[in-house]
Amino acid sequence: MIKLLKTYKAFLIGFIIIIPIFYVLDYFGFILLPKERSLEIIIYAVFWGFIIALPFHHFKKNKRTVIKLLGLFVLIFVALIVDSYMKLPDNPVTFILLMGFWFGLAYILVPVFIKKYWKLIALIYTPLFLYFIYLRLFSGDLEAYLNIKEDFPFYMFFLPIPILFLIWVFEQWKWLQNLKAEKAKTELSLLRTQINPHFFFNTLNNLYALTVKNSEQAPEVILKLSDMMRYTIYEGEKETVMLSDEIEYLNNYIELHKIRYQKSVKITFNHDIDSSLTIAPLLYIILLENAFKHGVESLAENAFININLYDDKDFIYFIIDNNFDEKESDKTNGIGLQNLKRRLSLLYNEKHELSIDTTNNIYKTTLKIHKDA
Repeated sequence: MIKLLKTYKAFLIGFIIIIPIFYVLDYFGFILLPKERSLEIIIYAVFWGFIIALPFHHFKKNKRTVIKLLGLFVLIFVALIVDSYMKLPDNPVTFILLMGFWFGLAYILVPVFIKKYWKLIALIYTPLFLYFIYLRLFSGDLEAYLNIKEDFPFYMFFLPIPILFLIWVFEQWKWLQNLKAEKAKTELSLLRTQINPHFFFNTLNNLYALTVKNSEQAPEVILKLSDMMRYTIYEGEKETVMLSDEIEYLNNYIELHKIRYQKSVKITFNHDIDSSLTIAPLLYIILLENAFKHGVESLAENAFININLYDDKDFIYFIIDNNFDEKESDKTNGIGLQNLKRRLSLLYNEKHELSIDTTNNIYKTTLKIHKDA
């Protein structure tokens, strides 16, 4: 409670000081309080207390802005003194000073909005202001003006305020949506950089061993590794890639792993699909990495990985299953799968399905992505 009061003490102070200010102004005749309507006084006090406190709460660390605000409140007191001294109904001077106060306060609170929509605001209020000045000063004497005033809709000065407020709310909503989109984009970029780099390090170690042995496979490994690194760095930054490129990337990954392992591993990759379709890059590699890491590497022999990539009328399917040693299996999903799930939610939201099934010692993952996503 104390922390809350410290945070919003400007509002508490505003509400405390505004009532004495009201009564002082009433005492000197600058304003007229409806003493028989205490609820109305309370409403005025809450409103003006909020108006006084809001900018000071918001800009308490910005001294220049606080000075500007103090200048605005001096302006409104000057307006009250002028209105009290001249004692003219709907005094044009007071009216101009009050308009200066409100527009100045709005500019301090929402400067970007005022700068963006100042033409619209001027288009709305300039004709209203000029019409008021015409009626007040050029329509005849005071009595004639008071008669006209009964038919003049003064509420027109306040009618645009809700409209402008709704425009401001829409601007804030749009800003929040853009902020969310930028946050998602940044997060997605970060997730892309988290793709497991251990494969590249392991492959470089294997490449070193091949070069030491002067193996004829070394140039092939270098070429495939170069293609994969280029794809990861450049194609991985794109929003979508051709499925044909993703298939080639997966094939290179599989071939490099075949060179790496000395044991027998059966790997089949069937891709009966329109390779001109596009998809977000580097989604399938995480599932393939898991199949090697948690399947092939846990088995001494008879390891297998079956991959099927195909499409139908609505979806692109990627199904991968592999066997594993239950004794050596890692019960955790790992950061790779969490990464994939988060990327899918950012990229495809409700237009994808990821299902995982474990039966005996077979691990099967199915990823469906809608073609219209």
